[in-house]
Amino acid sequence: MIGLLIIVVVLAVYTYWDNNRITIARQEITIDDLPEQFEGFEILQITDLHEKVFGKNQKSLIDAINSINYDAIVFTGDMLDGVESTNYKYFYTLIDGINNKEHAWYVPGNADPESYQVNQTVEKSEFIQGMEKRGVTFLENFDTISVDGKSLRFVNFELSIGNVGIPNGIPKPSYAANRQYLSYQKELMQELKNIEEADTLIALNHYPVVDPRIDHILDSPNLEMPDYDLLMAGHYHGGQIRLPLIGALFVPEAWYDNGGFFPPQDRVKGLWEYKVLKQYVSTGLGSSDAISFLKFRLFNPPQINVLSLKRGN
Repeated sequence: MIGLLIIVVVLAVYTYWDNNRITIARQEITIDDLPEQFEGFEILQITDLHEKVFGKNQKSLIDAINSINYDAIVFTGDMLDGVESTNYKYFYTLIDGINNKEHAWYVPGNADPESYQVNQTVEKSEFIQGMEKRGVTFLENFDTISVDGKSLRFVNFELSIGNVGIPNGIPKPSYAANRQYLSYQKELMQELKNIEEADTLIALNHYPVVDPRIDHILDSPNLEMPDYDLLMAGHYHGGQIRLPLIGALFVPEAWYDNGGFFPPQDRVKGLWEYKVLKQYVSTGLGSSDAISFLKFRLFNPPQINVLSLKRGN
């Protein structure tokens, strides 16, 4: 009995420590015909903060980010912990402390406040406006980095495949069916269609795009799959609860028939490729409370990610 108690105490202490440290995962991304101007270009990914605090005023996380010499930083959603949350300070404090925001973009997740205020016009929400004042841009459709005549473009994945409105499996905001909003989305899509093709194309999305959804996009006459060089996503938390030798027991994935239980372990985190799409999925920083008493990570430390672009043969 005493032995079991010791094991429980040790596991609890370890889990607390493990949930409050920050790991840095590095991944080379090989891209055929990558312009030499972007050889070694590094993208720092921050995702799924869920209002988690890392030291006073986010100092531990800020120090980890500022220790990295990256070229662009992307926030792939769930910075807050619920669509009704107004607890912006943990994310805003983080942004305020980041030194390099020359190229900084955000795409929303399912736990973030709505991105727009829609009445007679479509305006960015208070949350988005506050974020942008601090130097991070809401990636509504695209943005481009140009070096010596070569271009690296970041695009909003959902818009770039032709989605106007909200696709299946993604929570719908209050304005999802609003005509003004849908018209605005069509304008953004048209802007994306009218620009010149980029040398390198990277899509950002909160949600990984699993094999059944890729098949659906490729088979749909109303959608298209641009020639992405990479998709970056989060959302899964690496399964959040991971067991040794087994891995993730669950990921929140509406496109799986079993609702995400016992997912294929090569589709939970890291780099994978299916048909025409190569994607990288971060395990992120925080934890969700889909099951209230399991709002922690197990054998799955918080993570930020540095992706380095490399030219293929």
